[in-house]
Amino acid sequence: MELKEKKIIQGGMGVYISCPDMARLVSSLGELGTTSGTALEKIFPRILRQGGERAEEMIRVLKDFPFRGIAERVLSEYLGKPGKGVPMFSVTPSHALIMLTICANFAFVRLAKEGHTNPVSINYLEKIAMPHLFAIYGAMLAGIDYITMGAGIPIHIPAVISAYASGQPASYKIPVIDSDDYVMTFDPRKFFGEEIPRLKRPGFIPIIASNVLAIMLDKKLPEGSIDGFVVEESTAGGHNAPPRNKQFYGEKDIVNYPKIAELGIPFWIGGSYASPEKLKWAQSVGANGIQAGTIFALSEESGMDPKIRQEIRKRGFSGTNVVKTDMRASPTGFPFKVVELPGTVSEESTYQARERVCDQSVLVSAYKKANGAIGYRCASEPIDAYIKKGGKIEDTVGRKCICNGLITTSGLRLASETEPAIVTLGDDTSFLKYLMRDENSSYTAEDALNYLLGKST
Repeated sequence: MELKEKKIIQGGMGVYISCPDMARLVSSLGELGTTSGTALEKIFPRILRQGGERAEEMIRVLKDFPFRGIAERVLSEYLGKPGKGVPMFSVTPSHALIMLTICANFAFVRLAKEGHTNPVSINYLEKIAMPHLFAIYGAMLAGIDYITMGAGIPIHIPAVISAYASGQPASYKIPVIDSDDYVMTFDPRKFFGEEIPRLKRPGFIPIIASNVLAIMLDKKLPEGSIDGFVVEESTAGGHNAPPRNKQFYGEKDIVNYPKIAELGIPFWIGGSYASPEKLKWAQSVGANGIQAGTIFALSEESGMDPKIRQEIRKRGFSGTNVVKTDMRASPTGFPFKVVELPGTVSEESTYQARERVCDQSVLVSAYKKANGAIGYRCASEPIDAYIKKGGKIEDTVGRKCICNGLITTSGLRLASETEPAIVTLGDDTSFLKYLMRDENSSYTAEDALNYLLGKST
């Protein structure tokens, strides 16, 4: 089945929420499954350190990694070693961090593609720019079929894909505050020191929120670079595009779907579209189908911590689940959807009690230091440290540590760690009453697909 014939794109949610198991199941059933590619250089070592069945799966698929010696070095570095941390990314990452990132993305994609022949996507956030060159190469080594990307304007991604597909080095511009962009370059042949495999070119699906961005990408990118759009409305989970008036969503943020259709590029609509009726409506305005996230995030195959997942399902079924758009939570500056849940940083007392640390550093921004070197800062890090790096104190107000919070939500927090969770979902959980018998029951990703496609569950 070609991409344009698929009615459902499963969203690439959070940190490990869209895990390989879920992507594999959705793709094996004929729709487009997506594995999250966010911070895999942090997630992959945690799985190895915890051991068990998930670690064994990673070890198994890495046997197919074309540069066997590198895979063995990465495994020996982290397997069964709970205290082993991962350095933060910079514009000049270490050889070891590059190896780790490539292997992590390879393993996740290979697991998602295992046992079927249908296409699979991996999702990245444009804002997390420094790992892109290495993450994408790892995914392509594993034969990824599509790359979806939002949380920014991913205009440089097609060139990276094309370079790797032609066996050439690729470059990516990293924004640096108060300076020109820094250009990172990765030459696989030089890095591995041997002949590199020929890679297929994956399709590219940018995630957008406006007609303006759709038209701009269509005009500026070479013909054939875009295989489809996902158009996310403001009720979608995770990071949202900032409102046009910078304060609240209004008429200017409404997408003209017939105009999108005129571009002749397939598109899918996301954001509270998880119902067979909304799927039909989306198709009636020219869309090929929908992107659905929350409905899969709460399914049994999701990577979300089972206790958190169960509590949200319970609240959603009874109609008491509350999701708010927090304009300040994320250090990216993008609005971020947060579920109000006791014991998480959505609770003011929990937020205030948490020690402010930045030890994952996935969402840091590069800036030019007084001596001309490049430094890294995050509005969610300790306030004194942020100010010493040239940041403004007003930028720190209300900022939450998305990195640590989402790792806890994934259930991959180590026993020695005490970071509270932060949970992100879309606004709509009305689908739960169709998928669950009562507030204590559950459902699978296959049940979710059957419901969306109007089949019996």
